[in-house]
Formats: sequence, structure tokens, C-alpha cells
Amino acid sequence: MAVLGLAVACLSPLGAVLTPAASASESAPITLYTSALGDAQSVEIASQTTKAAAIDRDSYAASVKPKPVQKTESPARRSVAASVASTFVAPSAGTAQAIAYDMVKARGWGDGEFSCLVALWNRESGWRVNAANASGAYGIPQALPGSKMASAGADWATNPATQITWGLGYITSRYGTPCGAWGHSQSSGWY
Repeated sequence: MAVLGLAVACLSPLGAVLTPAASASESAPITLYTSALGDAQSVEIASQTTKAAAIDRDSYAASVKPKPVQKTESPARRSVAASVASTFVAPSAGTAQAIAYDMVKARGWGDGEFSCLVALWNRESGWRVNAANASGAYGIPQALPGSKMASAGADWATNPATQITWGLGYITSRYGTPCGAWGHSQSSGWY
């Protein structure tokens, strides 16, 4: 009996009915499926013929691309960069400053930005790779704590290139440029 109930449950939605064969004179049972099928077959689609709108594919709109506007620095920032830039001296080859100079140029910054960096790190560490202070700041950029520089390399405690890479990343994310960091250092005593 359970099997018969299962068969009825499974086959009834498909329109099958488990009844004895009907004679030709009897009408077939109407199920949801046959009812829907009958409706679907009797649907007529009425449409009105309208002319589609013409699309002009030969025209286009043109606009003048605006010229880029150069960002102007604030007067305070310009004066910081100008005061330091006038003291630019090319670094000696093989020094930490020479490494920094190449990295500054690679970022697209000019000699003025490098001069700000030199002034900043002269004040912070004297460009000594092992410079440490009582607060726990360490290295050329005086990272606090120094172990933050491990994100730039495992040799952070001894390699000037690793320290400079980290320091320039910090300056860029926090102040935008070395002159921005130098200006902040000038006004607050720290960066």
C-alpha cells in the first residue's frame, strides 16, 4: 500500500492517474498539468505592427578633454621645500643618502624632496642605521618600534636600504612627500 501511495504522489503531478483503464466513452481526468497545458496551447499572441524608431549610427558626440590642473602646494609647504632645496648636495656614492636619493628619484620626486628628506633624517638619526633613542625608535627613519621595519625586510636592523624603503613608505602614506613630513616635523618636533 505504501508503494502505491508513493507512486501516486510521484506520478500525479505529471498527469498520470493510477485508475483502471477507462473506456473510450469516459472522459480523461483533468489534472493541473493538463489544465495548464491546455491553457498554454490556447494562448494567442496579439501584436500590433509598429515601425521601430530609427537609430542613427553615424553620429557621435565629442567633448574636449579638460587639461590637467597642476596641484599647487600650500605657501607653507613651498617655503619649507624652498628653504631646504637651496641646500641640495648630491650624496656620495655608496652612502645611505645615495641609496635614498635613487629611491626618491624612482618615486618621481625631485631634488627638493630629497633635500627635505635629508634634513628630516639628519634631525632624526643623523642617517645612522643603528640610531636608537629611549622611546624605542630605531634606525634611519626612527621607526617606533623599530621592528615595524620588518615589513620591508628581515634585515631591517642593519640594512640602510630596508630602513629607507620602509621610511619612504611611511612618509608617503602619512604625509605624501618628504617635504610634507619635514614641514610637520618643523612645526611639531616629530613626524
